[in-house]
Amino acid sequence: MIKIALYQPDIPQNLGAMIRLCGCMGASLDIIEPCGFIYDERKIRSSAMDYYDKIDITRHNCWGGFYDLYHGKRRIILMSTKAAMPYTDFKFREGDILLAGRESAGVPDNVHEVVDNRIFIPMQAGFRSLNIVNATSMILGEAIRQIEH
Repeated sequence: MIKIALYQPDIPQNLGAMIRLCGCMGASLDIIEPCGFIYDERKIRSSAMDYYDKIDITRHNCWGGFYDLYHGKRRIILMSTKAAMPYTDFKFREGDILLAGRESAGVPDNVHEVVDNRIFIPMQAGFRSLNIVNATSMILGEAIRQIEH
């Protein structure tokens, strides 16, 4: 199973949409705190609809706890506009973790330095980035396509 991890998400509505994406695509979700908002389960459930209880959600107090849990056991693949490899050239494997940075700032350098791989979505010149859920859905779809074929 592919896992999605959100590094200190800033926008609760994006978290809700990510929960829905994970539910629909059969992925689990890890949330690396602190979040840039108060984690109000009731409000998140409203944007996640009835998907909240249908997926495996794991919350981590910090990056260190997340990293210690998965390092050496699963590949952590950072989705970043600063990466050099297009996601379409990457070879995904079952058990990979797709890591998304904060909507406002991405991830700090220490995270960039320790992840197993970094990938990006090629875009038209002059555009910075896609919405985090849109970007994740593109990459997750490609990962599932590769793994299932």
